[in-house]
Amino acid sequence: MKWTEEALREMEKVPGFVRKMAKSAVEKLAREKSVDEITVDLVQETKDKYFSMVSGKNKEEKKTTKVAVVRCNIVSEVCPGVGCLRAFNNRKVHFEQYGPDTELIGFFTCGGCSGRRVSRLVEKLKNYDLDVLHLSSCMCMDLEDYQKCPFKNQIKKVVAAKGVKVVEGTHH
Repeated sequence: MKWTEEALREMEKVPGFVRKMAKSAVEKLAREKSVDEITVDLVQETKDKYFSMVSGKNKEEKKTTKVAVVRCNIVSEVCPGVGCLRAFNNRKVHFEQYGPDTELIGFFTCGGCSGRRVSRLVEKLKNYDLDVLHLSSCMCMDLEDYQKCPFKNQIKKVVAAKGVKVVEGTHH
């Protein structure tokens, strides 16, 4: 079977004691795919296939959900965010839907009325695979201490337009 130079160089990275077996596996896959020339892509595909078998990982495994919380800029002057963070860490109230594989990748204020900072920061967090943005409870409640955010619906639309799911609430 014919091998490209790049494929042969890739095979040199395989430990010597398993190289013969690895070469056989690549050639077997090439025959199954009716491929005449073995490329580096086929070598990589074979590595991926066998590595996933050994590690117990596969491509269907559930990916980590990446979550961020936006909170009211005004309320942040008197609230350190403990309620939001505790609810996330303990997967309570509005975070019950997430498992242990969920990561909190952002915790920020809106930037003041109009939510001027939200769009820009969500865009930055998308570089880190942001899936869900929670509007903190202080933005959603209408109590004496916490007035409901008058820009909540506008913020939700902006975030949803970026392909990020929005959840109202954190710990209340």
